[in-house]
Amino acid sequence: MKTLLQFFNQSVERFRDNVYLWENRGHGYHGTTYGQVHRMVYRFAGGLMSMGVKRGDRVALLSEARNDWVICEFGILFAGAVNVPLSARLNEPDEIIFRLNHSGASVVVVSGNLVHKIRQIRGALPQLEKIIILDDIELKSTDETLLQTVVTMGDSYLAEKMPAFNQTIDSVTPDDYANISYTSGTTSDPKGIILTHRNYLSNIEQGYSLMDISENYTTLLILPWDHAFAHTAGIYCFMGKGASIASVEPGKTPLETLKNLTRNIKEVRPYLLFSVPAIAKNFKKSIEKSIRTKGVLAELLFTFALKVSFFFNGNGWDRGKGFRIALKPLLSVFDRLFYRKIREGFGGRLEFFIGGGALLDIEFQRFFYAIGIPMLQGYGLTEASPFISSNSLKKHKLGSSGTLVANLELKFCDEQGAELPQGAKGEIVVKGENVMAGYWKNEEASRATLRNGWLHTGDLGYLDRDGFLYVLGRFKSLLIADDGEKFSPEGMEEALTSQSGFIEQCLLYNNQNPYTVALVVPNREALLQYLREKELDPGSLEGQHAALKRIEHELKEYRSGNKFGSMFPQRWLPAATAVLGEPFTEENHLLNFQLKTVRSRVVDTYRRRIEYLCSPSGKNICNEQNVMSISELLNR
Repeated sequence: MKTLLQFFNQSVERFRDNVYLWENRGHGYHGTTYGQVHRMVYRFAGGLMSMGVKRGDRVALLSEARNDWVICEFGILFAGAVNVPLSARLNEPDEIIFRLNHSGASVVVVSGNLVHKIRQIRGALPQLEKIIILDDIELKSTDETLLQTVVTMGDSYLAEKMPAFNQTIDSVTPDDYANISYTSGTTSDPKGIILTHRNYLSNIEQGYSLMDISENYTTLLILPWDHAFAHTAGIYCFMGKGASIASVEPGKTPLETLKNLTRNIKEVRPYLLFSVPAIAKNFKKSIEKSIRTKGVLAELLFTFALKVSFFFNGNGWDRGKGFRIALKPLLSVFDRLFYRKIREGFGGRLEFFIGGGALLDIEFQRFFYAIGIPMLQGYGLTEASPFISSNSLKKHKLGSSGTLVANLELKFCDEQGAELPQGAKGEIVVKGENVMAGYWKNEEASRATLRNGWLHTGDLGYLDRDGFLYVLGRFKSLLIADDGEKFSPEGMEEALTSQSGFIEQCLLYNNQNPYTVALVVPNREALLQYLREKELDPGSLEGQHAALKRIEHELKEYRSGNKFGSMFPQRWLPAATAVLGEPFTEENHLLNFQLKTVRSRVVDTYRRRIEYLCSPSGKNICNEQNVMSISELLNR
């Protein structure tokens, strides 16, 4: 199989009458078969060709998840062009302007909900010739046209020029570009990751080497469809097996769409879900909230059930081994009391989650494993199309990122690029056909990341003796002590926010300092509730000191002898804490559009607070600056 076009056509031939896409536009889910999608793709591709789109042209796609997303992507590819998928979460005009101008996109396909983002910057896009709007709305300029108009043009083109259409399809090669996917650009201009047809096809094959997808599988694809993980794992891998994907019912706002998620899961009844830590947190909070509504006794019993399940499951690979098998009848009781009902909330058919996009705290993995829906961690990055490794139902070890996909070389390197022996911690470096062609119009970045065909991921990790990959965090985000020793903070940060109801966000910092410091964004509602229980006024100094000491208590739980005292090396625990009055958000640019913390910007923003934490008075949790921040937070 040479190209994604052949991959698509072969899937249609095998599964023509299977439903591929499920969509809910407010009136329940309706299915569209592989054969129907095929016809729509051809019509849209023909329309693009009739508009003058030719092989190698870049066409941008800016839309929420919907059937048209897949139809338009493949229509672009069948026209011989390159899709430039843009995140629907991009809100800053400059971010969209850069991507469209840098890619040289001559056409942008955009949904009616998002077309205002293009209209407001139209004058800054000299290379843009056409705007295709997916929804039937009023056109504002002569360069705008509706999807239905393009499809009608495609009907005429296919009727008159089918040989030319087929010739274009046949001319596409494995090395032709399929996508230019832009990074978030957290520290510099975004980089356009070039992924070829062969990159994707090889990674699809590699994904199948770790786990199979049954023809009857359905998933609700809850991640943004431009996201590399959802794109390959969902749209492509499900297509190759004749399975189906569903989109979340769109709302008028992102929040409204998010509210539809719980109901849509019950309607679609997925067999597996793709998740990231932010979504996993919401699921876990929802489950725990539901248990609390059943009363104190139910909550205590559920907590006990989890502890027993954690012990029985171990780290997955040793589940139920040895004398722990005696606990199996008790787990059956817990399943009838709690777990089965929780699974019904996910539709009753959900077999497992695949987690990716960032490190998933092991406590989350243990929680979902206990309730009978394992959340299996994987690892990858867009530059690798994106799969590098994953756990699977057949072979998994909680806390790891699984085993390597087939046909991929792996090594670990030190800061100078020298290869390290197996078991040593170093930068994860991989080589295979799934590795990107390079960065669009950025030879310097391409040379730095691709060296002799090896992709330097920028992530720190190691391989255990059983062949499981452990990813420890970003190589350049490490805490560095004054003696030069290094430690990745991301696992600790994730633990602090997931295991404490009082800490909403956290960033740890140490750049050759005597000790590590923490920047903490508290959970305002949890602190206010705590003060109410203590009958303390949040406007009083006594109440503010009590709130600060509660946060300090949460951090001390990781000290030796306390609740989580064995989780992390003691030397890396924060010795001083800055309590912040403002959260990290997309609006203040401390989160990127993928909702990941932009570490460099946080450090730059709070540089003076960090310096103050390294002074004697800064180590006092009730220091003047923390009191000012907590006062603003509690009394706003």
